[in-house]
Amino acid sequence: MFESEHDRAKYQPGEPRKPEEVTEENVIISPDTQRDERIPPGQSRTRKWPILHASIVPDVPTEKWRLKIFGLVEREVTLTWDEFQALPRCKVFADFHCVTRWSRLSNVWEGVATQTLLQLAGIKPEAKYVLCHAYDNGWTTNLPLEDFLAEDALLADKHDGVEINADHGGPVRGMVPRLYAWKSAKWIRGIELTASDKPGYWERGGYHNHGDPWTEERFGY
Repeated sequence: MFESEHDRAKYQPGEPRKPEEVTEENVIISPDTQRDERIPPGQSRTRKWPILHASIVPDVPTEKWRLKIFGLVEREVTLTWDEFQALPRCKVFADFHCVTRWSRLSNVWEGVATQTLLQLAGIKPEAKYVLCHAYDNGWTTNLPLEDFLAEDALLADKHDGVEINADHGGPVRGMVPRLYAWKSAKWIRGIELTASDKPGYWERGGYHNHGDPWTEERFGY
């Protein structure tokens, strides 16, 4: 049933936590967890945390990890692991919806808010979109700047109190809970701000350019 002890530890044996049951301090509650029906159309709940990726699982030691913020910014920023860890931290309680039709509810992500990261670089007025770059063979995904800067969006290095392992996008992955999970870039290494939309890997392959799970924006425009 389980491929590893990590997978066993991530299994959810009971009912998912409700937002009002979150007792940790200073946790941002993703708005979608407050819906009467938390599972979007065409989805079903999984108690596991499935592993899916486009190609390889890159090996990125934390001492070699870098995050570059560039493009339409006031100042280009490159963060080391230690510099990333020194930034103000946040936690987000959110659900997680994969376009392959499974949803994992009641996750707690921990890391650095996207708003905090882009404040470091400064956003030029003409910036309207974000292109996230990953370590796995130049993989990218695109999203509107306003979605990337949502209150519940972050770059996460922990999930449910445990460091995110390589299979799930560690050492750091994006997390934009209100869009399908492919928009939350695993193994993230770059945040590029652009004036025009630039479809990423899955978008060029036929996935929807936006990816709203509540309107089933799965394929095409």
